[in-house]
Amino acid sequence: ASPWRSPQADPRRQQPVDLAQAVGLLLGAVVLVLAGGRLLLDLPPGQAVSRTVTVVGLVFPVLFAALVVLAGAAALRLARDPADRRWRQLGLQAASGIATVALTFTLLGISLGIGGLAGRPLTPDSVQAVIGELTGRFALAFATTVVGLPAAAGLRALILVLAARENRP
Repeated sequence: ASPWRSPQADPRRQQPVDLAQAVGLLLGAVVLVLAGGRLLLDLPPGQAVSRTVTVVGLVFPVLFAALVVLAGAAALRLARDPADRRWRQLGLQAASGIATVALTFTLLGISLGIGGLAGRPLTPDSVQAVIGELTGRFALAFATTVVGLPAAAGLRALILVLAARENRP
């Protein structure tokens, strides 16, 4: 029997398994989202990834994925040991971090859009280009909110439900 799976094993040694399982769950969710995009929107996976990077950049998906993995590892740990307060706090902080990153990128997108207007004169000839740039920046703003806030709320709820099992008789 593997020491990683043994109930008698030191719980601290199970951290790599929790992280690996959380990464596996995240990758599985990404595959499902890409498959759903292909079925529902007829959007090839490569095009979906490039469109995502074009709209929100690379920093947001990397931070989002790292925080989801941390929250997922905490949820996996709490599924086994609901009384582990350290992992409950880590999961709640990671979920809150997702909301913070989403809102930060929302404000960044709005400020970039408004800032782009400040330095450009508006004439009948330039309005179309200015509006195109403005909507591109606002796409960044609202895409991060639409993805980040529900994910944060869902992970926070999952962590709290798993941790609440500690009080069950």
